[in-house]
Amino acid sequence: MGFGEDEESVVGLPNKSIFRYNSPLVQVCLIGLVCFCCPGMFNALSGMGGGGQVDATAANNANTALYTTFAIFGVLGGGIYNILGPRFTLFAGCSTYVLYAGSFLYYNHYQHQGFAIVAGAILGIGAGLLWAGQGAIMTSIFNMGGVIGGLIPFILNYNRSEAASVNDGTYIGFMCFMSAGTVLTLAILHPSRVVRDDGSHCTNIKYSDVSTEAVEILKLFRNWKMLLMVPAAWASNFFYTYQFNHVNAFLFNLRTRGFNNVFYWGAQMVGSVGIGYILDFSFQSRKKRGFVGIGVVGLLATAIWAGGLANHLHYDRTLTHKLDFKDSGSEYAGPFVLYFSYGLLDAMFQSLVYWVIGALADDSETLSRYIGFYKGVQSAGGAVAWQIDAHNVKKLSQLIVNWVLTSVSYPLLAILVMLAVKDEKKVETKEDDDAFASAKAPTAEQITGGELSKPA
Repeated sequence: MGFGEDEESVVGLPNKSIFRYNSPLVQVCLIGLVCFCCPGMFNALSGMGGGGQVDATAANNANTALYTTFAIFGVLGGGIYNILGPRFTLFAGCSTYVLYAGSFLYYNHYQHQGFAIVAGAILGIGAGLLWAGQGAIMTSIFNMGGVIGGLIPFILNYNRSEAASVNDGTYIGFMCFMSAGTVLTLAILHPSRVVRDDGSHCTNIKYSDVSTEAVEILKLFRNWKMLLMVPAAWASNFFYTYQFNHVNAFLFNLRTRGFNNVFYWGAQMVGSVGIGYILDFSFQSRKKRGFVGIGVVGLLATAIWAGGLANHLHYDRTLTHKLDFKDSGSEYAGPFVLYFSYGLLDAMFQSLVYWVIGALADDSETLSRYIGFYKGVQSAGGAVAWQIDAHNVKKLSQLIVNWVLTSVSYPLLAILVMLAVKDEKKVETKEDDDAFASAKAPTAEQITGGELSKPA
């Protein structure tokens, strides 16, 4: 099943401009802008804690529904991408982000969480499709979406320092960006129509049928490499609930939460570039780079979670008012640095896992399946985490579980690097060189940084 026609004949010889529409650079940038507008804005909305509401119950339940369906379609998304191709997969996925933001605009007026829960479930389906597509065409541009998205609630709620929930304009602003991202997906070309500067064509994907994809996806549940990846995948969305609801929303007032998000997602870009350099360029041996990267992230994570524990024990007993970035003075500095560090760690952890996945894949179809499996398990962990918070589990217990889960991941990733990552350099073909089907480990320019975490 699929499209049998050979699309290479559609495109003639390219001109020399790197900005021509069918160049790999332009097409990858378009994917980046799509991710900027949709998951980037979702990240900013989620980072507010409670979806920007005073009561996090609706957001917790909506996110539970989101990550439950995402856990399924995160696994199936790779197969769907291989069948439909990038344009239709990305358009279907992005359209669901607008509905999700709109559901909180509705909730702002009517306080009925049913719409938000249904929209969350639909977004989980769409996010599974989007992330499977971007797993094959990776870029880091979408991280900027979280930064710009953080400015929306900050600017629109700047003079509402005592307000409990964001205003309507905040949700409308998110919806405008998400709608623009959905429209941009229509400009994405099929990979076979993308032409390099030398006139050669990118990979002409011959789509697999549904039964083949179903079998290949089911095999991943018996794949020892993916089984070693499960703890890292489960942990990588688990900590968002604690960081967003019990650090940003718990400690800071509304406008400061938006201000913090600018730096949280900005830290993601810094973290992804930093760990990307270590993983891509620090040593000639690929295995050695992997081991050093795991060690660096593991040590940094230990320090940051220890700081988080100290912060929690202090403010859980002494906080009498919400902190403000202007009015709280030096009292604001410590919690701000902690929240910034959480963003830094998130990107480094996610980038590390994506690098390992990239080192395991030999082609874009396998990579999209691996990414789909990773996002599926990741989302299952996220669904559990949001529901744990909805049942009012103690904040300290959530912190400890997050710390333990991430700590367990590092030795398992080290085993995976030791047994499965190869040092010898393989001869590359034109297909291997394709920007849409590269089997190399993601570089600093390709690594997504945190959202990855996220449907975001």
